[in-house]
Amino acid sequence: MKFPYTEKVLEHFKNPRNVGKLENPDGKGLEGSPACGDMVAVYLQVNPDTQVIEDIKFESYGCASNIATASIITELAKGKTIEEAKKISWQEATEELGGLPPVKAHCSVLAVEGLRAAIRDYEEKHGLVSEQEPTTVDVIRSRLKHVMNPMAGLDIIRTELVTKMEINDGVVRILIDLPSNHQFAANIKEEVMEKIESLWDVKEVNVVFTE
Repeated sequence: MKFPYTEKVLEHFKNPRNVGKLENPDGKGLEGSPACGDMVAVYLQVNPDTQVIEDIKFESYGCASNIATASIITELAKGKTIEEAKKISWQEATEELGGLPPVKAHCSVLAVEGLRAAIRDYEEKHGLVSEQEPTTVDVIRSRLKHVMNPMAGLDIIRTELVTKMEINDGVVRILIDLPSNHQFAANIKEEVMEKIESLWDVKEVNVVFTE
């Protein structure tokens, strides 16, 4: 039986480029779920004058294809402007690796989505989003699907940790079904704040835990 991975996939799997985490990144994106088998986080450092991605790192949980595609995506994006990096496609990543087994095509999609999420995070934090849609409960729910529940390996929406979401005059209130002294409460709050505070019309975020 023919081995399913190309030599380049194996090279990036065994010796991935740009692995790790940037402290105080200009943009951060997280896609996937460890419970589903694949997850990738992408961190960006961007030159504010030229909009060039000067540094990029990734953290990955998953198979050889997931690690290899995240590695090649960072190689493709490094040195490009934000606008250029937005155009990187999963097909381009797959071609750079010499192809992937069809059943693993989703890994390149996941890596590209992680990059785009990091770019979107950067643009929101720096007021560069051209289409400013009003923040709604649906927008908040969508953002919170990228906050992990460490106890389950799935997001806090699917695991029903979020019991209520409200937005009124730019003030967001999110009720979490955990006691405030729970070992994961501080981490969850920090991630929730990070995902919601960057929205252009949000003035304040209140994360409330059940006592």
